[in-house]
Amino acid sequence: MSDGPRPAAPGSGLYALRVPVVHAVTDDLILTRPSFIERALHVMQTLGARGAVHLRARLIPARRLLALAEALRLAQQQTGCWLIVNDRIDIALSVGAAGAQLTSRSMRLTDARRIAPTLALGASVHTVEQARGAEQEGADWLVAGHVFSTASHKGVPGRGIAFLQAVSRVVACPVLAIGGITPERTREARQAGAHGIAAIRGIWGQRDAERAAKEYLSAYDADDDIAARDRGDRER
Repeated sequence: MSDGPRPAAPGSGLYALRVPVVHAVTDDLILTRPSFIERALHVMQTLGARGAVHLRARLIPARRLLALAEALRLAQQQTGCWLIVNDRIDIALSVGAAGAQLTSRSMRLTDARRIAPTLALGASVHTVEQARGAEQEGADWLVAGHVFSTASHKGVPGRGIAFLQAVSRVVACPVLAIGGITPERTREARQAGAHGIAAIRGIWGQRDAERAAKEYLSAYDADDDIAARDRGDRER
């Protein structure tokens, strides 16, 4: 049985208030840095239950990815920050991760749900049609992108804020914006319908990843403060 944070009912569509709002996504280079575990622990402590750390890798051997996940398992339990393993359902189950993120390279979401009914499952989408399909298959959240130009997709233009708006309009499950989402762009993403944001270099590419994670949370909260003031002005 998992000792990590767990939403009440995976696939139930009841996740809008429970899915973390700031997701720190890794890649192979980030995971191979000697300081990764220490930095990840600090990020998880900073984000708490409002955040998630995604272990995402294409080249790292499964044994190494498992070791990294096991090293962060206790932090998930202590901080409430979700540990999410991309693609590898087996590793997510083995360490009791909160969830798994599925991509176009992964098994179908319906198959993953059958194999891992206790996991919260997200899906990465790049078109409105993919978003509809993923929700119909029971995705608990969607990561939609890439929204803006980013070093992860050199030479490929971002799909734009209109894409994020279109995805957010056709699905009911939480949508996370990824791709060039800086703290300064957090409000724009939220106004387009995003439940939260996902960042790679915006967190791990900074000298102080802990501080960067805090800046994303602050930007998220600032948008709530602005919205509250706007409501107050209208009600006067």
